[in-house]
Amino acid sequence: MAIRFPHQMPEAEEPLIASINTTPLVDVMLVLLIIFLITIPVVNSSIAVNLPREPNQQRDAKAQDIIVTVDAQGVIYWFDTALAAPQLLARQMAQAAAKQPQPELHIRADARADYESVGRVVYAAQQAGIARIGFLTEPPR
Repeated sequence: MAIRFPHQMPEAEEPLIASINTTPLVDVMLVLLIIFLITIPVVNSSIAVNLPREPNQQRDAKAQDIIVTVDAQGVIYWFDTALAAPQLLARQMAQAAAKQPQPELHIRADARADYESVGRVVYAAQQAGIARIGFLTEPPR
């Protein structure tokens, strides 16, 4: 039962509005998006991470897999052969990337190896187009 005011005609009914005004909803969503865009980089860069020391799943190595070793002094080995120049590493990576099916790269880095030496290996693999890169580790004691 509706209340009728004297200035309204008794039979005049206003049509119902069947649409929803989405402008406030869009405004709220844009504000939330801006807040998330501002806070996500802060959250990712401020977390201190201690990597787990758990055994990885062991897999059988395939004959075509590439093993690159980085020793504690930063010397890079292609299987068992020391590579004297970075150009040799890039050439070996390019040759391996051209094979079909493409082999996986397994990096064995000494725990005392510097980040730069391991980074050179990963960068050379990336430049050559090697898609699958893995790091070999020892199980915890």
